[in-house]
Amino acid sequence: MICGICVLLGMVFESIGILLLIIPVFLPSLSALGVDLIWFGILVIIVIELGLISPPIGMNVFTVKSVAPEIPLSAIFLGVLPYIVAMIIGGVLILFFPQIAIWLPGAMR
Repeated sequence: MICGICVLLGMVFESIGILLLIIPVFLPSLSALGVDLIWFGILVIIVIELGLISPPIGMNVFTVKSVAPEIPLSAIFLGVLPYIVAMIIGGVLILFFPQIAIWLPGAMR
């Protein structure tokens, strides 16, 4: 549920705004529930960036448009489509298999 909120917020907020305003509201309850905060942080970053490249707003897409004004916006959104699919697949894998996200930090302990 929180990840869905981050995707929706990523469509209208900058990522810094989400990280500084929204995530601290959820952290105490997640910590009390025993959620691994490294896993949660990785998942949040993936879904925030997904929100920043997905339509209708896609702030990062408009940044690319300002750098290359000769390329039509529809072509840029089509070019971003494989990354959207890859981020959705990666996010779902990390959601259902948290060991993918916490393996490397766990190996460093």
